[in-house]
Amino acid sequence: MKFANNKKKVIIRKRALRVRDKICGSAERPRMCVVKTGKHIHVQLIDDVKGHTLVSVSTQDKELQAAGCKRKSKQAGQLVGEKVALRSKEKGITTVIFDRGLSKYHGILAAIADAARQQGLQF
Repeated sequence: MKFANNKKKVIIRKRALRVRDKICGSAERPRMCVVKTGKHIHVQLIDDVKGHTLVSVSTQDKELQAAGCKRKSKQAGQLVGEKVALRSKEKGITTVIFDRGLSKYHGILAAIADAARQQGLQF
């Protein structure tokens, strides 16, 4: 049982590295990195050339918690996607590279991406 759990972690790590190996963000087109933890969702727009985070949105932000977005869900994903698109427009960013990391593209990730696209973010 111990080895089966370790094998699953290795497979997940390989998937994440395979996805991230093909993409690199820049100041004009940053990498939109989505991380899901046990309770929350974090989205960052990262300039990989300089190693800076340009925009960051999370379900732990006070604005989103006031809107009723306290836990990880599809509705929270939609709010996070809309918020990251609005903050990126304020910084003058219109196109990004979507980085799903180790998660598969469905459910909450799809909700984040669809909400960001509806607000005008292109990827």
